[in-house]
Amino acid sequence: MAATATLSHTDAENLSKLKSAVATLDQISENEKSGFINLVARYLSGEAQHIEWSKIQTPTDEVVVPYDTLAPVPEDPSETKNLLDKLVVLKLNGGLGTTMGCTGPKSVIEVRNGLTFLDLIVIQIETLNAKYGCNVPLLLMNSFNTHDDTLKIVEKYANSNIDIHTFNQSQYPRLVVEDFSPLSTKGNAGKDAWYPPGHGDVFPSLMNSGKLDALLSQGKEYVFVANSDNLGAVVDLKILNHLINNKNEYCMEVTPKTLADVKGGTLISYEGKVQLLEIAQVPDEHVNEFKSIEKFKIFNTNNLWVNLQAIKRLVEAEALKMEIIPNPKEVDGIKVLQLETAAGAAIRFFDEAIGINVPRSRFLPVKATSDLLLVQSDLYTLSDGFVTRNPARANPANPSIELGPEFKKVASFLSRFKSIPSIIDLDSLKVTGDVWFGAGVTLKGKVTIAAKSGLKIEIPDGAVIADKEINGPEDI
Repeated sequence: MAATATLSHTDAENLSKLKSAVATLDQISENEKSGFINLVARYLSGEAQHIEWSKIQTPTDEVVVPYDTLAPVPEDPSETKNLLDKLVVLKLNGGLGTTMGCTGPKSVIEVRNGLTFLDLIVIQIETLNAKYGCNVPLLLMNSFNTHDDTLKIVEKYANSNIDIHTFNQSQYPRLVVEDFSPLSTKGNAGKDAWYPPGHGDVFPSLMNSGKLDALLSQGKEYVFVANSDNLGAVVDLKILNHLINNKNEYCMEVTPKTLADVKGGTLISYEGKVQLLEIAQVPDEHVNEFKSIEKFKIFNTNNLWVNLQAIKRLVEAEALKMEIIPNPKEVDGIKVLQLETAAGAAIRFFDEAIGINVPRSRFLPVKATSDLLLVQSDLYTLSDGFVTRNPARANPANPSIELGPEFKKVASFLSRFKSIPSIIDLDSLKVTGDVWFGAGVTLKGKVTIAAKSGLKIEIPDGAVIADKEINGPEDI
């Protein structure tokens, strides 16, 4: 391992001790052990890539292709079937719904009409398979946190017209900062001693699970990777067609930045290659420039299209050395470190890599109950598993919604709305305190509802509230 050559004496000793300790961990595979030690060695050698600000260039339309310049999809359904038969859909399903007050995998939160993220994904792919007579399989990359629950959940799709495969991303030991030992050797035997190392791990895990070779043997060529909570991440034939025709090994979907996305990673041209620039890599004196939407106009949606043969080539060569993201945590009062990588950062290792500047509709993540309010409202309709924006809304941007802590958990959010209000003409909504909504409420313009401590505000059924600030029942 070349990385160890540049290590200080202490670091080399730490790494060697860590290697011996990791060798005794029987919870994880040999692949996981060596992957983890490699990651730590790279981290210790300080090989972080420093960006020279003056060398950053704005990518041209050849590098970040405008969506509306893509060629139309072939009209012959048999050609479309051939395209789709080369595709695999992979959803990143390692996250728990804890921030929204749920216990299991986030993908089983009900989004709309009683259907979960996973239900919608399955219906979308089933619809494609039925329409074109193709066989697009669905892969779910779980973490050890979501694996058992997901296996139970996918049983309900046993009779559907779709092959569903699950595999686990790596399980790495959390590192005790003080003495650089695995937390699991400190008597903490539970799940807290481990972590999944970010979605950059999708490439080696696909390979280590045996799924990659199986897919290649079935003639599959591309994988479409997306977060399971992004309702806009649906299969797009124009993108797939473009990548196959142009032999692009990697494509990142980017979309125009709004003020809500200023921290999102962006694509740059750097020393002749396209690469992802994340806020963590930006020197302090340039952070404001990075956040401005004038210079960096696009951000990464984490919808990625990647050639399977290229993944195999690069994983075998151990060439995917993505930037390491150190994530410090505390477990039972012990300071620990987890080292992670992101799949988007792999773009610079692939040949003919591009971005495609896609419409905002392909980025509809549900990270909090405020996002749930948007997708459950009349702003969107649902058909064949596809969540589509209501053309009756003139403003291309969604309303900004801020809900207080009383609405943070899904169960309490749902209990506070008899039905989701109509928000087609809403610009912004801010709700704080003990507020309850009746049925058939309409919100327009800028609305603020703030209940003072100890006061309860109930919005009556059928109320229409336009450009109003409500501090008590008398304001309604």
